[in-house]
Amino acid sequence: MKKCFDAEKYLKIQKKKIKQRIKMFDKLYIEFGGKLIDDQHAARTLPGFLPDLKIKLLQEFKDDAEIILCINADAIEKSKIRADHMISYETEVLRLIEFLRSKRLYVSSVVITLFEGQKKAEDFAKRLKDYNVKTYFHTFTKGYPTDVDTIVSEEGYGANPYIETTKPLVIVSAPGPCSGKLATSLSQLYHESKRGVNAGYAKFETFPVWSLPLKHPVNIAYEAATADLADKNMIDYFHLEKYGVPAVNYNRDLETFPVLKEILTRITGKVIYYSPTDMGVNVIGDCITDDRAIQNAAKDEIIRRFYRAEVDLKKGLVPPEVPERIKLLMNELNISEKDRLVAGMAEEKRQKSGNLPSACLKVGKKYIAGRKTGYLSPISAAFLNTLKVMNRIPDEIDLISPTILEPILEIKNKTSNFKESYLKLGEVLIALSICSTTNPIVQKALESLEKLQGAELHSTHMISDDEMIILSNLGINATCGTEIDIN
Repeated sequence: MKKCFDAEKYLKIQKKKIKQRIKMFDKLYIEFGGKLIDDQHAARTLPGFLPDLKIKLLQEFKDDAEIILCINADAIEKSKIRADHMISYETEVLRLIEFLRSKRLYVSSVVITLFEGQKKAEDFAKRLKDYNVKTYFHTFTKGYPTDVDTIVSEEGYGANPYIETTKPLVIVSAPGPCSGKLATSLSQLYHESKRGVNAGYAKFETFPVWSLPLKHPVNIAYEAATADLADKNMIDYFHLEKYGVPAVNYNRDLETFPVLKEILTRITGKVIYYSPTDMGVNVIGDCITDDRAIQNAAKDEIIRRFYRAEVDLKKGLVPPEVPERIKLLMNELNISEKDRLVAGMAEEKRQKSGNLPSACLKVGKKYIAGRKTGYLSPISAAFLNTLKVMNRIPDEIDLISPTILEPILEIKNKTSNFKESYLKLGEVLIALSICSTTNPIVQKALESLEKLQGAELHSTHMISDDEMIILSNLGINATCGTEIDIN
């Protein structure tokens, strides 16, 4: 896909923007919303935005910054899962710590928020000792959100322990939404003010993009991505009234701003921000180089979100209102699931294959389909066919010999309680790796995997979680129908 976002420019002016905000205070706490790493939504919606661009940005401040990670105690207690990687929030925190350290970024502490004595949260704190990270417990802030006198007092923020920090820039992030980033940041501001430190607060949110129109597809794509949270984009009426400039924000920030403004004023003794937009430091809108292409990419993302919501509904993970909400957003832009051409090609393959589960990959302008076979899942079949097309390998050549596939499938069924008559994508990749040691054609095919970055895939039947994770790791944007493949 054509790049229509200037990542190099973004790093340059985003760094400048944050430095300007840091100069306003002795210490700045920035609440980082969205995914700190692996921001695939931004990469899909803004082609040219790199999934690890936020990490590259933080590395620009590595000598002056430290990171606090927040996790909700209830998320630990209920073993809340991150859907994109199918791992728990606490596992994601550990993954973040290891990854950030590998990039020489300093993670100083983890805050377990909304703590009420949850046993699993206490156990997690013990695990964190092995990572040499300080752990703090914060409880619900007394008086929040209406009693500002209590909130900004020793009974409110003062009841939380002060988190020791040493750097002028403190990044407050989390494994997912509703993790207590804002409360942690404001609690720190209260404690800093008691210590005579001129500390400030800012917000780093990739979406919605404040400088784009309210109904721009990029901003609507954000609503689709957060349909389960019922977020809704709105004009920042505080910003419009103060400056006469329209800006886009979302409902939760607008609803809480009057209280947040009062809290910040009580803590700092002065009015710093006049609108939610004032608090933000993101410069995404200044780095778009092709708005038409960006709009098309965002529309594609909204359709993908609809397919995902339909599957989540089928699994019982979301209520019917979630796909219904995304469908309404699609109607606003006059788009539908039929606009996902790779889905139509997958369905066409199924009809031609006697109603067998089928899948289709779109790489560049080429559509390559595959169906379920005696050895392969539809994803695996489409994947192998694609490797052949990309490398001009004749169709009659088997990248994996049946003499290798058969014993793998046999041992798989002997060691599994759930019998499957085919091999999934992960197993096929392992088989390819084995074959590549003696077959240069297979070796060449595997070397072309990086060309699948940004490819589109659709399966007529529900994709298993393990195959979906592998597709995501390969950079393939996958969707599927809600039918379940019964062997």
